Amino acid sequence: MENNDTVKIGTQIWATKNLDVSTFRNGDSIPEAKTDKEWNQAKEMRKPAWCYYNIDPANGKIYGKLYNWYAVHDKRGLAPEGWHVPSDEEWTTLTNYLGGEIVAGGKLKENRTTHWRSPNTGATNETGFTALPGGYRVFNGPFSSIGREGLWWCSTEHSINWGRSIGNEFTNLFRSDFYENSGFSVRCLRDL
Repeated sequence: MENNDTVKIGTQIWATKNLDVSTFRNGDSIPEAKTDKEWNQAKEMRKPAWCYYNIDPANGKIYGKLYNWYAVHDKRGLAPEGWHVPSDEEWTTLTNYLGGEIVAGGKLKENRTTHWRSPNTGATNETGFTALPGGYRVFNGPFSSIGREGLWWCSTEHSINWGRSIGNEFTNLFRSDFYENSGFSVRCLRDL
């Protein structure tokens, strides 16, 4: 990633766009799941998969790709060299730096309604993070919430698959647990 695609927030350097890769760091392809059947087969086989919201490449140009948990957690590495998918702890560091969960989302959101539905409550983008509402793919295949919600995976492996979400009607950066076969965005963090 180029320097103009990054922003320093506290001691962390974040990408300013959602991840949009179709290969792992080693060059192996990540399968695209265009149908609900393909998405569900990836879950049943515990295999990585990605998709564009509504299977529309135009959405990918704006919001990046949506990945399942198996792609995020694959040992071949989803993030480019020198970057990683942030852990739950690293997202918490960002949240705390921005003043806590109640206000952090507003400081991260794009501060217009170009992509966010109105009202884009409390959006200032004072961090330059430019969080966008790319929506998500529901665990059983359908799509939901473009324009209203942005959701991002954490890399932390636990009994719960953690992630973060921001909505158009809130200033919060919510910490949530997600189904492993859901499709969410990934925002990369530079390695220390």
